[in-house]
Amino acid sequence: MLTNDQRRAAAASLLNAEVERRPIPQLSRTYPEMDIADAYAVQALWAEARIAKGARVAGHKIGLTSRAMQMASKMTEPDYGRILDDALFADGARIPADRFLKPRLEVELAFVIGQDLRGPGTQIYDVMRATEFVTPALEIIDYRTEVPRAIVDTIADNAAFGPIVLGGRMVRPMDVDIRWVGATLSKNGVIEESGVSAAVMGHPAAGIAWLVNKLAALDSGLEKGQVVLAGSFTRPVDIASGDVIHADYGPLGAIAVSFA
Repeated sequence: MLTNDQRRAAAASLLNAEVERRPIPQLSRTYPEMDIADAYAVQALWAEARIAKGARVAGHKIGLTSRAMQMASKMTEPDYGRILDDALFADGARIPADRFLKPRLEVELAFVIGQDLRGPGTQIYDVMRATEFVTPALEIIDYRTEVPRAIVDTIADNAAFGPIVLGGRMVRPMDVDIRWVGATLSKNGVIEESGVSAAVMGHPAAGIAWLVNKLAALDSGLEKGQVVLAGSFTRPVDIASGDVIHADYGPLGAIAVSFA
């Protein structure tokens, strides 16, 4: 376990990497004794520093929702990070590619929370009841550390969070079977990935229930109006300046975004 000074130093190095657009050595190499609790503490310190500079927490993201990714990371559960309001983009946005180090893009569903939700003991039906809208979303993931990364590197790095793009059609959670939302992801006119939302832990709301119960241990939860990314149901696709992305969710509409 790290000391408080080591945690603060790790958070500061991630902040510098973000500003300078230059990856730092893996925190797991710099601090071999770092554990999962340390990683989440570093993430919290990073978020506090960003909030002190004017950002606001707009919600949470959930990662490692597939069993394959958990096994690759030697984890038995998902991870999570914070969504900050200065990283929210709308459908049709033109996003500067040079704000990232090595960006990749994933297809997800976003849940807009309609009432405060706290654990422990939260179930899928509690999430569905507390959700006001579900809408298509894209997440741009980016890392501030070098490879290969351990799971503590990813968690400390706010679960590799970059911006998110919201678009498509908002639906009430009971109006469609959100387990079977399908999507295709095209880059520059070529379909690169496709998937269905049931790939996210069997039900997209399952990860959100997990998150609420994890936050309960920190005497926290989800608040009305927050956005939660439920997890990707496609593999990540590399993006670069000049790319045009189109994600088609069928009846739930589409999202288009380009990178300058």
